[in-house]
Amino acid sequence: MSASAKSDQIIEPGPQPELPWADEDAALEAPAEWRQAPVGAGEHGQRLDRALTVLVPEFSRSYLQQLIEAGAVQCNGQVHRRSASKVKVDDVLGVELRPTPQSLAFHAERMDLSVVHEDEHMLVIDKPAGLVVHPAAGHWSGTLLNGLLAHHALARTLPRAGIVHRLDKDTSGLMVVAKTRAAMDALVQAIAQRRVRRQYLALAHRSWQGAQELRVDVPIGRDTRQRTRMAVVDLQHQSGKSASTDVRCLATAVQSSFFHCQLHTGRTHQIRVHLMHLGHPILADELYGGQALAGMRRQALHAWRLSLDHPIGGQAMSWQSPLPPDMAQALHSLQLGPQPPGEAALQ
Repeated sequence: MSASAKSDQIIEPGPQPELPWADEDAALEAPAEWRQAPVGAGEHGQRLDRALTVLVPEFSRSYLQQLIEAGAVQCNGQVHRRSASKVKVDDVLGVELRPTPQSLAFHAERMDLSVVHEDEHMLVIDKPAGLVVHPAAGHWSGTLLNGLLAHHALARTLPRAGIVHRLDKDTSGLMVVAKTRAAMDALVQAIAQRRVRRQYLALAHRSWQGAQELRVDVPIGRDTRQRTRMAVVDLQHQSGKSASTDVRCLATAVQSSFFHCQLHTGRTHQIRVHLMHLGHPILADELYGGQALAGMRRQALHAWRLSLDHPIGGQAMSWQSPLPPDMAQALHSLQLGPQPPGEAALQ
């Protein structure tokens, strides 16, 4: 069991992890462990939470404080809810332990995955909006990773079940996933070397007044005023990484515009931050100033096209995902066109 687990990149910030049994069906069904032992002479007079670190050394003190507050800790058969309570030698401490949501996150869950390509080395998924890619605080089950573990046996042998890049929860569209370690290593290298072409379609606020095409080449880092957001930063004074996005205006109207965006780097929330930086936040992207409009209730961003060389065979491959119904309807409602521009216009 692990008291905490963190992903290496925050995609969809959520609430702090809850206690092991709080609103977590899987944890509720998991067997509990009752651990009990007397207080030794070395812990006499110490705080309850400190004394518990001897009984339960594999958990952090902060996590043990959560257990105390939840009523999962007893002293001499009585529940104690104050971490600062003092213990005496020969007091009998007991604590109920259950697997944390984090430790239960990496389990297989059967789900209907929209697979647009699959071979022995890789698969390409058309992810619907609302599906979280990787377990994190607030989303310890029902993620794409859980579905991949059920989809094929080798997923369990791969880091993150073969996931090599991510889409935000409310972004729809195409993702490539490795099925073997060789393919995973090759795909990670290809992404790092910018040899995987990822193209997006976005509906954003306000009429476009600039050049039809431009490159946004400004660094992105954590927003110092709101830690759940990313922001354009000055690398001389703030930490961050370079970020580059090609933006093309496909259509514009009085209150909105339709953009084609191509990533050259893969920073967290990159397109969302760069369009906000241009003064055109994505529709319904509340985190970055976008308001709901034309029926959109989630950020109007879609991973439209994915192109790469096969990680093992080397052949050029490309896939395209139709604009989801909610974005297609909004496009029409905003008088930006009855349907997305044709293939030639988006090359």
